Amino acid sequence: MSDHAVQNLGASARTHSVLVYSDDATVRDQVRGAIGRRPAADLGRIEWVECSTGKQVVAAVDAGGVDAVVLDGEAWPTGGMGLAKQMKDELADCPPVCVLIARRDDRWLATWSQADAVVSHPIDAPELTSAVADLLRRREAGLPVRRALH
Repeated sequence: MSDHAVQNLGASARTHSVLVYSDDATVRDQVRGAIGRRPAADLGRIEWVECSTGKQVVAAVDAGGVDAVVLDGEAWPTGGMGLAKQMKDELADCPPVCVLIARRDDRWLATWSQADAVVSHPIDAPELTSAVADLLRRREAGLPVRRALH
């Protein structure tokens, strides 16, 4: 087996922990369904961590081992953009964050929140999968994770 094949095998065997937060179980289901258990051939399987409250998000991220976070910007009473801003301000090694927004005009708020990626509702499965896969790749490679927010 070539060195390249061994490297690819190692990468594909890695499991990634992705946290999804929304107060709405339907949104959490849509995120999990859109991304699935294996978002790309070069990435390992995803183990989902589901949170329905802001306190659960903070506790799970504080516990460590979360590779990426998908936050519903429309969640109530704690919105995903506020959580993103809190984690980015308070954690030295905050996992990359993707925020889901309902209105395109909310991109400026996502920029304020320091989100690394932004995807609009309704969820476009290929767009969300691409964003999360990119964040996981960049995190794994030790590269800065922030993507351009248009």
